[in-house]
Amino acid sequence: MKEMDDAALLRYSRQIMLEQFDVAGQQRLLAGHALIVGAGGLGSPAALYLAAAGVGRLSIADDDVVELSNLQRQIAHDECALGQGKAESAAASARRLNAACEVEAIAARLVGDALQRAVAAADVVLDCTDGFASRYAINRACVATRTPLVSGAAIRFSGQLAVFDARDASSPCYACLYGEDGDDDALRCAENGVIAPLVGIIGTFQALEALKLLADVGESHRGLATFDGLSGEWRRFNVGRDPACPVCGPRASTEPSAL
Repeated sequence: MKEMDDAALLRYSRQIMLEQFDVAGQQRLLAGHALIVGAGGLGSPAALYLAAAGVGRLSIADDDVVELSNLQRQIAHDECALGQGKAESAAASARRLNAACEVEAIAARLVGDALQRAVAAADVVLDCTDGFASRYAINRACVATRTPLVSGAAIRFSGQLAVFDARDASSPCYACLYGEDGDDDALRCAENGVIAPLVGIIGTFQALEALKLLADVGESHRGLATFDGLSGEWRRFNVGRDPACPVCGPRASTEPSAL
């Protein structure tokens, strides 16, 4: 593992001074690899904070391009990025924040074997997508590879966050909560609208949980957290593993999703 020089020690000093983090936590972070799937409203703040905090390697996957309507909330992109691929635009923003962070832009929708390989190569996955089909596939890949998954969602004034860790025998997976038959339109901002800072709140929360996992500090978030932007209230629900889950249960299919 590469040792930090004086510049790195100064750069990350505000984290290193935290008793729970210290130099060892920062070193683990520098050796870590996070995969962000989706470079939109959630993926933007997540990518920027992970890069700024010193994650050694960051992979950002998205096959979409930046449109004018994205700029209201997707803070990794600006007017100069209109028409560019979101993955490369977000990667460029992350590199500008921290040139020492190795940032990979994946300008494609990760599916099938490509998704499985990308998830297997990462230490943590952040699901920042806005469709159930993608979420189901990412969840299956994470369960199959035993890769921790930090899942976020934001629509209208409501946000959700959950951490699923297949390494923990008591941890549920995404399908334990939502099954595998959701309607994609229910998650998309284009059909429902969203208040701008909400995606920042949830995406930043995802980044925090990913940093804790990578640096091995604190405890991962348990259960499902929901946020009501109109009232400013958080609620938390305990969620157990579903013994009949088709993905992580004892009778689960071993076949990865094609999506």
